[in-house]
Amino acid sequence: MIDIVDSATRSRMMSGIRGRNTRPEVLIRSLLHRRGFRFRLNVKNLPGKPDIVLPKYRAVIFVHGCFWHGHDCRLFKWPQTRPDFWRAKIHRNQERDEEALTLLLEAGWRVATIWECAIRNRKADPAKLVDEVAVWLGTQNKIWEARE
Repeated sequence: MIDIVDSATRSRMMSGIRGRNTRPEVLIRSLLHRRGFRFRLNVKNLPGKPDIVLPKYRAVIFVHGCFWHGHDCRLFKWPQTRPDFWRAKIHRNQERDEEALTLLLEAGWRVATIWECAIRNRKADPAKLVDEVAVWLGTQNKIWEARE
């Protein structure tokens, strides 16, 4: 399938996609902060530069976009243009995610992953998702994931 916009327009559109401070990430941070949780953002010296780090709980939270991380949900579809490029890119993102997860667990951190589809599914009341995060933080579970 041929792209419906020219390459200059597509380049401009893609360059506008942010890697941090995304809408889902800001929503989760805001709700966590309102519940009294204090955290650090994008800590560079931790594997994978987690989006949210809760040192008091020795826990990190990744807020993943379903497209960029190749999630197996209704929001993810393989692009029709340049399929080899996108497969390599998304597979490498998934490999990096696995490496970061392994390194964080080995270092004694607990890891939560919140997928974009989970936030969209709870659009009517995203506070319920933060309630689930709060419950997880109160447990000793090493890994937690929110998906649709």
